[in-house]
Amino acid sequence: MESGLRALLEEQGLAADEASIRLISAADSNAVYRLTTAEGDVIAKRDAPERLEGEAEGLAALARAQSGLVVPEVLGCGHGWLLTEALETAASGDAAALGTGLRRLHQTPRQQHGWHRDNACGQTPQPNASLPDGRAFQRDRRLLPLVDACTRQGLLDQATADRLRRQANALEDWLAPAAPRLIHGDLWAGNVLYTPCGPGVIDPAVYAHYPEVDIAMLTLFGAPGPAFFEAYWQGSAPDDWPRREALFQLYPLLNHLLLFGAGYLGGVRRALSRLECAG
Repeated sequence: MESGLRALLEEQGLAADEASIRLISAADSNAVYRLTTAEGDVIAKRDAPERLEGEAEGLAALARAQSGLVVPEVLGCGHGWLLTEALETAASGDAAALGTGLRRLHQTPRQQHGWHRDNACGQTPQPNASLPDGRAFQRDRRLLPLVDACTRQGLLDQATADRLRRQANALEDWLAPAAPRLIHGDLWAGNVLYTPCGPGVIDPAVYAHYPEVDIAMLTLFGAPGPAFFEAYWQGSAPDDWPRREALFQLYPLLNHLLLFGAGYLGGVRRALSRLECAG
């Protein structure tokens, strides 16, 4: 067992069975383990301290929202590790309950779009300096920084980058302003878990923004199904939801392009074309 993990466990009064440690995932400098303690199983994540602190704070914010979604308890953070409760999971669950829980989460008001600290979406730093207008936030804190980063890395051709910038600079022409609401921030299907106590969420990158950001992310690599949408929208989906979906999928697609390479360029271009055609 690594010394940092051992120190954090000791500080939290958790006696771990070293033989139980099981690697769940690993990439570069970060890794996730599951291990057994006398108080139950825990998840131990190793990563850069600022990313772990941001995730711990995000989990606490989601728990405070009291949405009905299951959120793993943060047990400790320090020494380059984050300890959380390990959730028991099932292969499937109640999609309507997930929709209801997200709707309640997205009713949590905030003063401005953004967050009081930067965090990370995956391994990508996520700037969150607050702005009163969500359209400016989407442009200046989400789309343009990633367009610039991908262009510097040679992952975006000039024509596609120019199209993206035109769309980012035209948001005020069609996207209505909205009151900022607490969002998970990285709600792809792998960060949704079904537990005996109901649907749960893990690995957040929280901030305040348009709630549809979470829904667009959830539909990017899967389909939560009609029961989810009926519970979430309650018959009042925005008239321009297809256009918003295409817009809000650009940020995670650009992030995947930056992190994982040219295989995601086609997805960026398809979402961009949908956004252009919707106009």
